[in-house]
Amino acid sequence: MHPGPSARPRLHAFDLDLTREEARRRAEVVAAMGDDWDPVAVLEQEEAAHALLHSGLDAEQERTYAMLVEAGVLPGREQDKGDAASH
Repeated sequence: MHPGPSARPRLHAFDLDLTREEARRRAEVVAAMGDDWDPVAVLEQEEAAHALLHSGLDAEQERTYAMLVEAGVLPGREQDKGDAASH
């Protein structure tokens, strides 16, 4: 015996706007970082670490690095500064 059409659950469309919840979540993240968090200093330290990571390479490492930059896997050294803001 099959239930008739009236036995099917009714589906209702609804919209859920998460804008307010996302704003609250972001505010909580920033508050959790504390008053001494300095985003400019963090970015400068990140750029310095990235530059250090690719410094002092031998000839073979330089060729590999250049190959990866050309393939688009790594940013070039001239792109390192300021490029993080676009990601």
